[in-house]
Amino acid sequence: MAFENIAEFLAMGDHGVYVWSSYSIGVAVFSALIISSFLSHKRLMQQLKKRYQRELSR
Repeated sequence: MAFENIAEFLAMGDHGVYVWSSYSIGVAVFSALIISSFLSHKRLMQQLKKRYQRELSR
């Protein structure tokens, strides 16, 4: 194994701050993308439903 204990793994040989901040930023961006996509889809479905209801009422 490359690391003797969990503390060395987390420190990543003095690169831990860079590595873990990069992972954190990546997870945050990916999470924001998923949430944004979900909300956009939900908003689009609501708009289409309203449009469909207007078409039916004509």
